[in-house]
Amino acid sequence: MSTAPPSPSPASAKILRSDGVEARNRLLDAALALFAEKGFAKTSTREIALAAQINIASISYYFGDKAGLYKAVFTDPRSNPTVPPENIDNPDHPLEWALGNLMRSFVEPLKQGHLIQQCMKLHFREMLEPTGIWQEEVDGHIKPAHDALVAALCRHLAIAKPDDEIHRLAMAISGLGVMLHICTDVTIAVRPALIASHAALDVYCDRLVDYAMALTAAERQRRAVTGKPAGHKTKPVSAVKKPVHTPSLSRRSTRNPTTPT
Repeated sequence: MSTAPPSPSPASAKILRSDGVEARNRLLDAALALFAEKGFAKTSTREIALAAQINIASISYYFGDKAGLYKAVFTDPRSNPTVPPENIDNPDHPLEWALGNLMRSFVEPLKQGHLIQQCMKLHFREMLEPTGIWQEEVDGHIKPAHDALVAALCRHLAIAKPDDEIHRLAMAISGLGVMLHICTDVTIAVRPALIASHAALDVYCDRLVDYAMALTAAERQRRAVTGKPAGHKTKPVSAVKKPVHTPSLSRRSTRNPTTPT
């Protein structure tokens, strides 16, 4: 079943703004629905222009070509906002501030309603039918944000150099937000009120920050208890090796006689 947006009625078409921002967003919305449903290769610019009710020449005017439009759809800040590293790794602000910026980048897109579901579908399709845009996303946005979070965690925990445990903690914290996107349909089925309104999403964001701070506190406590740097494996105390005297065959047979059956 196609997820392309329905054609607007004559009445609704009259109230649509005709300026560049409106036209560009209509193209982005139509392209998102079609790319998510059919993939990049099987979607034509003619289909997109028709669904958006925009002249096909507008695609080249705003985006250059279909590849440019696809990249713009994939990185649309309305559904896929990025967090500048300086909004996470900033020595002038506490860790809670950094985590709030990170979690809002996951929560705010959910306020766009159906757009985020189509965006997730597009991401899954990109992983199955890669065009290279996902790797650009990882290299250009995800890795820098991860590195910034690692730096913020090290500063908060007074650790000079990040180790595997800090990277693992950063992954776990980011995973709180990622799962919110991946499990949207599960949340709707189990407890829809959790994400049913903007106010509910704001509360969810606050709780994600609380959970992330709790994970960080747990890592601090773990380090204090072990007294070892993360990832350090304690070697067992080597026992004094005693010579093993193996009794001769005759002695073994005398001490443990076997009874034939």
